[in-house]
Amino acid sequence: MTDVLQEYPRAAAPALDHLDWLEAEAIHILREVAGQCANPVLLFSGGKDSICLLRLAEKAFRPGKFPFPLLHVDTGHNYPEVIAFRDRRAAELGERLVVRSVGDSMARGTVVLKSPSESRNKHQSVTLLEAIAEFAFDACIGGARRDEEKARAKERVFSFRDDFGQWDPKNQRPELWDLYNARIHPGENIRAFPISNWTELDVWQYIAREQLELPSIYFAHVRPVVQRDGALVPVTPLTPPRDGEAIEQVSVRFRTVGDITCTAPVESAADTVERIIAETAATTITERGATRLDDQTSEASMEQRKKEGYF
Repeated sequence: MTDVLQEYPRAAAPALDHLDWLEAEAIHILREVAGQCANPVLLFSGGKDSICLLRLAEKAFRPGKFPFPLLHVDTGHNYPEVIAFRDRRAAELGERLVVRSVGDSMARGTVVLKSPSESRNKHQSVTLLEAIAEFAFDACIGGARRDEEKARAKERVFSFRDDFGQWDPKNQRPELWDLYNARIHPGENIRAFPISNWTELDVWQYIAREQLELPSIYFAHVRPVVQRDGALVPVTPLTPPRDGEAIEQVSVRFRTVGDITCTAPVESAADTVERIIAETAATTITERGATRLDDQTSEASMEQRKKEGYF
């Protein structure tokens, strides 16, 4: 037997890189959600993190259909390029896309703006909780990462939410040895984060490896902006220039996408994934710290929003 083994040596297994390990962990988490939860949903906005989630779901469940629909909570003020991409990608996959709008919550009176110009972004929590109740979802799969900002870093991979949809960072379950517990009572909810251990750089490297298509605004393009409080604010009908602000034509890209009223671009000439990877590797500022205007105020801080039901 020894002679036979020496004559026909076992082929060496291919070495796994860090993206292989992250991918395997995320696929395991997705399958845990599908196996433990009765009615999960995957949150898909058309942003880069949720685009990676779709590819991971393909690898976890194809050639079958996803064991969950896709859900987007739309403020009604999202960038049109991203919304068009969202609809097209869901159609290409042949998966069901459910869209619920903050505008619908406003029509029902469950969301009331302080002024017509107030950002709708923080009110997504209400619309999300209404969608969870409407469809009786018991788990929401999201693309949050722990490197985005400090409140995200407090999350478990399976984040428990009570029957009011609220998050208590002190009332979370241990996840020793990567064992996940999705058992809940009726009305409670789990938020699952398969790419919780990924970084922004990991996401871009995975996009490059998998050759994933993205909305065009992730790449450098010239856009009218104004300088405001240390950020570049895009000039749009929703975000017009203020008195004294000079409009500039600047080459920018978006590191994260969301509501127009609170998502700022960064100055950049990176028009390919490879150039974005190089920029990302060199930056010392988190994407939310650099580009999310609403996270700078205590009222709309991420931690407070999560306690109110945001993903």
